[in-house]
Amino acid sequence: MNVTRIFDLLENACEKFPRKDCLASKGGDKWNFVSTEEYKRTSEVLAYGLLALGVKKGDRIASVSNNRPEWNFLDMAIAMTGAVHVPVYPTISSKDYEFMLNHSESKLVFISDAIAQRRVSAVKDNIASLEKIYSFNEIEGVANWKEVYDLGLKSEVYYKEELEKIKQSINEDDVCSIIYTSGTTGLSKGAMLTHKNFCSNFQGACSILGLDHTHKVLSILPLCHVYERCFCYMYQFLGIGIYYAQSLGTIVKDLCDIKANGCNTVPRVTEKIVEGIMKEGAKFTGIKKKMFDKAVELGRRFEHNNANGWFYNLELKVLDKFIYKHWREDFFGGQMKFLGCGGAAISPNLSRMLWAAGIKVCEGYGLTETSPIIAHADVNHHRFASVGPVVSNETVRIDEEDGEILVKGPNVMKGYYKNPEATAEVMTEDGFFRTGDVGYLSEQGNYLYITDRKKDVFKTSSGKYIAPQMIEGKCKESPYISQVCIVGESQKFASAIISPDFEALKIFLKNEGETKDFSNKEIVENEKVIKLIDSEIQKVNKTLGKVEQIAKFRLVPEVWSSETGELTQTQKLKRKAVRQKYENIFNEIYGLETV
Repeated sequence: MNVTRIFDLLENACEKFPRKDCLASKGGDKWNFVSTEEYKRTSEVLAYGLLALGVKKGDRIASVSNNRPEWNFLDMAIAMTGAVHVPVYPTISSKDYEFMLNHSESKLVFISDAIAQRRVSAVKDNIASLEKIYSFNEIEGVANWKEVYDLGLKSEVYYKEELEKIKQSINEDDVCSIIYTSGTTGLSKGAMLTHKNFCSNFQGACSILGLDHTHKVLSILPLCHVYERCFCYMYQFLGIGIYYAQSLGTIVKDLCDIKANGCNTVPRVTEKIVEGIMKEGAKFTGIKKKMFDKAVELGRRFEHNNANGWFYNLELKVLDKFIYKHWREDFFGGQMKFLGCGGAAISPNLSRMLWAAGIKVCEGYGLTETSPIIAHADVNHHRFASVGPVVSNETVRIDEEDGEILVKGPNVMKGYYKNPEATAEVMTEDGFFRTGDVGYLSEQGNYLYITDRKKDVFKTSSGKYIAPQMIEGKCKESPYISQVCIVGESQKFASAIISPDFEALKIFLKNEGETKDFSNKEIVENEKVIKLIDSEIQKVNKTLGKVEQIAKFRLVPEVWSSETGELTQTQKLKRKAVRQKYENIFNEIYGLETV
C-alpha cells in the first residue's frame, strides 16, 4: 500500500509483514513481544480514548518517556487523531519542560516513570494548557495510560466511524510532530514536521539498511531523537523487528542477547563500545597482547577494495580468526550487518578499525529540521570521512560564499512553531534550508563531506581559521580521552580542555604498579597520567597543520554529560557551557586575568 502518513505504517505492516516480535522490550531477563496486529489494535483503541477525552485535530500531546512499545502506541494514536506529537527528552530540567510544554501548548502529557513525573509536576501549575498527566508505569496518585486505553474500549462504538473520517481528512502536509532542537546555543526551537517530511525521508533512505523482514534490530537512541524515530519508522516500513535496549549500560549485552542484525548509534555510543574492546585488550599479555595490538594497528589502516594489497589482507584474515571474530561476537552479537552512526562525526580511524573487524559502520548526516536524513552511507556506498551519498529525493547545494551546506526536498520542515522570524533566517529565497554546517560534495558521485559546524569554526589572533570538531575527533581516538573541547579563539594558539576516561586511566595506573584507589582529582593531577595524555596529544599533533596543533592541554576531574550541562541530549559538545565552566582554566592557559 501507499505510505503517505505515519499511521499508514500499521496497515502496511499487517498486510505485508505480520510478525510476533514487531516490538520487544525487556522486563527482568525476559523479552516481552508485541505482535504487529496487537500494535495496530492497541494504537487504534488508544486513539478512541484520546477522542473520548476531547482531543481534536491540531491539539498538541507531549510524551516524556524512555524507549518502550507504549511510546509507539501513543505516537500512532496521536497521528490517527490528527493531533501533534511533542516528544521531549526525559532527562532535561524542569525549566526546559516548562518552556517546551508552554510553548507547544500541550494539552496532555504522557510520562514514563516517577522521575519524569516529579520534574513535570514541579512546573505543571505554570502550564495553562495542561489538562492531565498520564504515566506508562504504575505511579501512586498518577493516572495510568491504561485508563485512556480502557476508555477507548468503552468508547469504540461511538468513535470508530469518527476516527476513520478523521484519518481520511489527514493529508501528507499536515503537521504530525513538533520536535524541539537540542539548543546548543540558546533556547530550543520547535521544528514542525509533517507526515510527508517523515514518510519521504524514511522511504527515500530505507535502502541504506540492507535489511528486510527476516531481520531484527536493537533500538538504542531515544525515540524522542529524530534520528532514531525516523529509523524506527524505516524498520516498520520494511517489517524489521524492533527490540528496545534496556539502558545505555546494557547495550553490548542486549546486542549479543538478540544477535542483532543492525542498530543505530551516535559516535559516543560507538566509542564506548570500542573503549570496552580496548579495556579487554589491556588485560591481555604475551602473544595475545601482541596480536591484539597488531589488530588495532592494522585496523586503523584499513582501506576499501583491497587497496592495501594481498599481504595486508592475509594478515587481516589471520587476525580475524584470533581477534576480530571475538570483537564481532562478544561486543556486537555476531550477526551485525549494519551499524548506523549519526549526530556528529565519528573518527575515521575508529571507523576503519571496525570495518577491518567486519563491523560496517555507516555514517549519516542530518538535522531535526530535515526529518532528519540528508545523506547516509550504506555498506555498498561508503567512503571514510564522508557521511555518504545524498538521499535520492533531496538536493544539496554548497554556498559559494562560505561553504555552508544547503538542502532542499520533501524532508525539509514546515517551519519553526510560532517563530516565523527564525524560519525566515534559515531559508534561502529559492527554498533551500541553511544547515549551519560547512562541507563539500565529492567531484565524482554525490558523496557529502562535513568539515565543521559553521558557528564552531574560530580564528586565532594571527587570523588563521581552526575547525575544532575535526581535532576533537582525532583526540577521542585515544582510549584515555573521553571528551575534549578545543579552545583558542582570538588567542595565539589552540589548546584543549580534556575530560579523560577515568576507568581506562585506573587500569593504566594499575599496570604502572599503582595500588591506590585514586579519586578523579588525583588522577588528573598524576604526573604519569599527564605524561601519558601528552603523548596521546603529540600523536594527534603529527596529523595536524602547525596552526591546528594543540599547544597546551588541561585535564579536568569532571565526567561530562547532558545532566551536568557540558553535552546536549544528543551528546554534542556545548562549547559555551564548557567555556564558562572552565573560565579559570582558560584564563590560566592564556595568561589572562580572571574577572
